[in-house]
Amino acid sequence: PMSRVGTAVAIRKFKKDTLSISKMLDFGSLNEDMAKLIRALVLLHRNVIVSGATSSGKTSVLNALSSFIPGNERVIVIEDATELQLQQEHILPFETRKPDKNGNGEVTIRDLIHSALRLRPDRIVIGEIRGGEALDLLQALNTGHAGSMSTIHANSPLDCLRRLETCALLSGIDIPLSALRSQVASAVNAVVHTSRLSDGTRKIVAISEVMPLDSGDYRVMDLVRWRTSHFTPDGKLEGNFEIVNAPTFIEESAIAGIELPQAK
Repeated sequence: PMSRVGTAVAIRKFKKDTLSISKMLDFGSLNEDMAKLIRALVLLHRNVIVSGATSSGKTSVLNALSSFIPGNERVIVIEDATELQLQQEHILPFETRKPDKNGNGEVTIRDLIHSALRLRPDRIVIGEIRGGEALDLLQALNTGHAGSMSTIHANSPLDCLRRLETCALLSGIDIPLSALRSQVASAVNAVVHTSRLSDGTRKIVAISEVMPLDSGDYRVMDLVRWRTSHFTPDGKLEGNFEIVNAPTFIEESAIAGIELPQAK
């Protein structure tokens, strides 16, 4: 009703069958090496943020990532509006609530995170980080809730960490920037970056590990990234996924019996 041209309606309609890693492989959104890396990150309880621009497929990728969560783990899902479709048995979904006409009864993501910590979750999955709840999530990730996941709007893996920092500052809690950056760098272990390319295809264009701060600045190390080579005559992008660096968790993966991609 606020639109000058009349009522505007937006409908987000999700398929009943969720996007799986195997379907993403068929679509060319990632390759086998990336699937192995993602599986290792989830099984090793690394905290993962899926970043990307609007309509780049962040929620769908988060759904696919969550398929690697073992069925015996207790997962608490917190969202503004229900979009995630996790298939595990022990799922406890929460949804925020708007205030009534008198301004009462509002329940925010920050409220739900506080409540979730009392429910003994093995993992916390948050639909999207948009504001001050980022600080509460960072606190949770740094206090024993490893293996948690969320999404955030960002233009690159490095920008993802800066956006997390900005959102945490919106919490209204006065915290030194150096301390906040230290929390971000220690809480987030990896960033899976998605993109909607110029030919309309959606791909995971980078999987990056978050490294310790360097002179107070964020550092990320790309493990795999997409490299565009050329356009075909019909306007399609051609390229390949390339392994850039070996992950830091090779030894842990070997102990756990988790397969990692081999450097070419």
